[in-house]
Amino acid sequence: MKARMTNAAKVLPDAMKGIQNLYKAIHQGGVDQHTLDLVHLRASQINGCSSCVHAGVTGAKKAGETDERLHSVAAWREAPFFSDAERAALALTEAATRLADRSGQAVPDAVWDEAADHFTEEQLAAIILMIATTNFFNRLNATVQEPAGAAWS
Repeated sequence: MKARMTNAAKVLPDAMKGIQNLYKAIHQGGVDQHTLDLVHLRASQINGCSSCVHAGVTGAKKAGETDERLHSVAAWREAPFFSDAERAALALTEAATRLADRSGQAVPDAVWDEAADHFTEEQLAAIILMIATTNFFNRLNATVQEPAGAAWS
């Protein structure tokens, strides 16, 4: 696959300033890096963004994540490798990424309440920003057909 256009950061470099500020805020939220990596990977899997899946796995491995857990993210409900807090973050990720899949309440109270049982408000804000930022990049990459291994993020 060949990308339809040049990397957006090269075309619109000022856009990256805002994105970098989002990442800075996310990492100041007090959420474990492994949890943020899992959130990024799961949203990217749902959206079918090969570029972000590749970048997510690469980054998570550099941060010390195991192959066993990375291979199981898509089936996290059945896999024994995740903590209750990570499961809550993954459930929130799925609900917030699949907004159009539900009629009525996009993120069910039960999903929110479970996440709120494990994370502070500041941590929840960081997780939500990670989900939103990942979905942002997934949409950019899918639109321009960014190939795996050439991520913008």
